[in-house]
Amino acid sequence: MTTSPSAGAAVLAAALALPGMVPTVRAESAPESAQIGFKYLSYRDSQPGLKRVSVDAPSVSWLVPVAGSWSLAGSYTLDSVSGASPRWHSSISGASRMSDFRRAADLRVTKYFARSSFGFGTAYSTEHDYRSNSYSLQATFSSEDNNTTWAVGVGRALDRIDPVNAVVVDEHKRTTDFLLGVTQVLTPNDIVQANLTIARGRGYYSDPYKQIDERPRERNQAALMLRWNHHFEDPGASLRTAYRLYGDSFKVDAHTLSAEWVQQLPRGWTIAPSIRYHTQSAAKFYYDPVYDPLLGEPFPPGYLTDPGGYYSADHRLSAFGALTLGIKVTKAITKDLNADFRLDLYQQRAGWRVGGPGSPGLATFRARFVQVGVTHKF
Repeated sequence: MTTSPSAGAAVLAAALALPGMVPTVRAESAPESAQIGFKYLSYRDSQPGLKRVSVDAPSVSWLVPVAGSWSLAGSYTLDSVSGASPRWHSSISGASRMSDFRRAADLRVTKYFARSSFGFGTAYSTEHDYRSNSYSLQATFSSEDNNTTWAVGVGRALDRIDPVNAVVVDEHKRTTDFLLGVTQVLTPNDIVQANLTIARGRGYYSDPYKQIDERPRERNQAALMLRWNHHFEDPGASLRTAYRLYGDSFKVDAHTLSAEWVQQLPRGWTIAPSIRYHTQSAAKFYYDPVYDPLLGEPFPPGYLTDPGGYYSADHRLSAFGALTLGIKVTKAITKDLNADFRLDLYQQRAGWRVGGPGSPGLATFRARFVQVGVTHKF
């Protein structure tokens, strides 16, 4: 494979709400029925003159109640990744072909009590040049009236990187995550939530398939997520809003705003348009597409005087703004069988950044997510 490690995993994490250390909006209670779901995701991204990455990913997920106070939940995903990935910035001439298959699975066991729950989860992901194993513990505690729920969690991820070009061999990355969250029912129609996550990572963060890419072997991250859900009784709709503040030791600072309108319609139909805006600063070692006058592309200015420094031309570490427009349509076929369709259109531009100038010289980046699925309860 000739792409960045875990490219498929990053794509799917953005497109699918995969299980992780994220508390539910309401206090958890033991499920009363089993559930199985099948989904298919199609992802395509591009820049002018270059069709980049394509991902096709079928998945299955399931939930089973056990003995009245336990549950087992899991999922399995098999995705095919192919396309072309620029080796620096958005250069078409530097693009290289890639293809790979990724397999990912997770399992979660949860024990429920009257006003609390305790869960253990494990997950793995494997592709030709990247393997990841993770483990998590999470607990929730509710007040006597169940209007306030606290959540705490810890997770550990162990990654192994073996790129086919042998730039590095048997590299590793270790990440520890911590979560603290609270959910509050304000009124019969209003729920708010705040989650704080902190991650501490050590190991190999560079992209072995980029021409010039050397990143620090340490990354500390923090994110604050605020959510507010409001239900409108008259139109039978709900407004779901969220704001995320993010910062890390790479000096990437980001703000994300999102809103989704969930409208109930006759005959079991639901439609949910959504919008999300994201803006971020560039990493401290990202360099613009202005190259050394002696070495030329893709070497940054001054590379000869500091060849062992930190550099990256990855557009994901640049300064930009991005807008995502989406729509989801759900049909309740029977009381136990639902079908859904989702379309998201993503566009990233340097000029859309708020709070400072965007990184110059980068082509517009576009992506399209299409997902269809069915869910059945037993």
